[in-house]
Amino acid sequence: MTYVVTEACIKCKYTDCVEVCPVDCFYEGDNMLVIHPDECIDCGVCEPECPADAIKPDTEPGLEKWLEVNTEYAKVWPNITQKKEAPDDAKDFDGMEGKFEKFFSPAPGSGD
Repeated sequence: MTYVVTEACIKCKYTDCVEVCPVDCFYEGDNMLVIHPDECIDCGVCEPECPADAIKPDTEPGLEKWLEVNTEYAKVWPNITQKKEAPDDAKDFDGMEGKFEKFFSPAPGSGD
């Protein structure tokens, strides 16, 4: 089992999860984070830290797509190990449906 970041992260990109991760398995895209499934130790400390409820165990039904997204982009996006400020408009996107089709960006994050 691993944890995955889902659509709820897109355009919210809260990084509270990064701060508590003991193995630094988060990677930063332009407008979301992903978890590297081979680095995640399944501890679960990140899940309750996400204000957008975007982190789920991959054992939940229907998350196969998100396991693929996390796996693919963790290989190419920069690792993020410190909490950053959320985007100014994060609350506007929190809870919005259909964000993957509307807003997903394969571009890497700043990585700073």
